[in-house]
Amino acid sequence: MKGVWQGVVSDLTDQNVLLQAGVLVMVLATAWGIQRLARGNALPQGRVWDIGRGGVKRVVFPLVSALLFFAAAPLLRPVMSVNLLALAAPIFLSLAGIRMVFYVLRHSFSNSVALSNFERGFSLLVWGVVALYIAGVLPEVIDILESTGFHIGKQSVNLWQILQGIAAVMVTVFGALWLSGVVDARLQGAENLDRSLREVFARLAKAFFVLIAVLISLPMVGIDLTTLSVFGGALGVGLGLGLQKIASNYVSGFIILLERSIRIGNMIAVGNDRGEVTRITTRFTVLKDFSGIETLVPNEVLVGSVVQNESYTDRRVRRVVTLQVGYDSDLDAAMSIMVAAAQAQPRVLKDPPVTAQLLEFADSGMKLEVGFWIADPEDGSGAIRSAINLAIWRDFKKAGIQIPYPQREVRILGANDV
Repeated sequence: MKGVWQGVVSDLTDQNVLLQAGVLVMVLATAWGIQRLARGNALPQGRVWDIGRGGVKRVVFPLVSALLFFAAAPLLRPVMSVNLLALAAPIFLSLAGIRMVFYVLRHSFSNSVALSNFERGFSLLVWGVVALYIAGVLPEVIDILESTGFHIGKQSVNLWQILQGIAAVMVTVFGALWLSGVVDARLQGAENLDRSLREVFARLAKAFFVLIAVLISLPMVGIDLTTLSVFGGALGVGLGLGLQKIASNYVSGFIILLERSIRIGNMIAVGNDRGEVTRITTRFTVLKDFSGIETLVPNEVLVGSVVQNESYTDRRVRRVVTLQVGYDSDLDAAMSIMVAAAQAQPRVLKDPPVTAQLLEFADSGMKLEVGFWIADPEDGSGAIRSAINLAIWRDFKKAGIQIPYPQREVRILGANDV
């Protein structure tokens, strides 16, 4: 079969190739003008439309060019050769598809090596199909794929049908990801909605749209969904055995997000790990401690263990500073100094008030405690405890109050007999 490329080569010796070039330039100029209009105020302004506006800006020029080439070819075919236009149409259409796929992927997933490799492979696949079409061998390749078939249950499936199904699923899934991105942008702009609920609604929307896309795309190419029941049963067995822990973490993640028992910004402690919640995913929760180390705690642990949440319903927490004074010290003066030292710190709340207590009579002195409340546990308590201790130490020196240290008196029995 004669391909488009052979027709273009033969047209190079024909005088109407200049007419084709002129039409090509006119189409590209028209598409460029439409793109300039789209970059203005053609789309509504606002955060929700950012994803849609960005996608349109990237595909409007190649997509409009391809559509104009496809429309101009049958109109001009009776009066001139249109092989050059037939060559440009699939090239620009492929460029539009690649740009849109890349844009949706980069807004739906974080940048990674796997994403870059997929984009590179997808580009090679698309340009390979375009090259086969231009060379005129694509129909022969399709015939070979259609002749290679096998049975899944009672249904006969060939390779071409499977490839069509994969392409249909990819197109619909990309559309679903784009739509879920718009929904996510709307949810992120809802300031009156809790951040955890925004996350869970965004993920549920993405999963729902992707599921609907798959259920719609497979029947479109003639693949009966009932034939996938065997794979669904195998997948269920795999989830019940090998993926039990992973499935449990995902379920626990949705429970945490829906119950809002743990939110981003909370200070929590589970086991030996303590820190501020900086991120909640469907599989794990990230805790960042005061040293900057981030701990990834599986959601299953948070659901099945005792969690201390310092800012669940009230961000105010009580902290204490303990020390000892000698038995000959003025106890009232010492307790007054401790209370004043805590009250002088700007982070210490006035309500509840600062209190000082006598805890016990220890071996070396009297053990005292000053308790105070703060409203920012995420900033830690090490610095404020240090400041209070320094203030107490300075005021104790001025008041002549001694902080005792362990002492031992050694008596030598029978020393007078020597």
